[in-house]
Amino acid sequence: MFDIASTEFILVLLVALVVIGPKDLPRVLRVVGNLVGKARGVVTQVKSGFDDMVRESELNDLEKKWAEENDRIMREFPDDGGNKVLKAPEAENNIDENGAPNTDLGDGKR
Repeated sequence: MFDIASTEFILVLLVALVVIGPKDLPRVLRVVGNLVGKARGVVTQVKSGFDDMVRESELNDLEKKWAEENDRIMREFPDDGGNKVLKAPEAENNIDENGAPNTDLGDGKR
């Protein structure tokens, strides 16, 4: 995230050692470490919330597309109360001369 070279980091530690002093430096570093940990936690929560919003938006878009496709299908094949029987095109050819279904499987057996 931050681009700090090792020489810059050593320089900051030396300045902190001179300004804060060797006695209080461990306590200050501990406090800074805790603050950095809390900041990372907040960033993680914000990132997670943002990801959830994006995922929800994508799901809403998919739901709209699904509803549009469903409406298109329902317009193309309207429901007539369930009385309509759909036949496969090959089923019409499988009726013998008496009107009974032809069960001949092509192997001579019925």
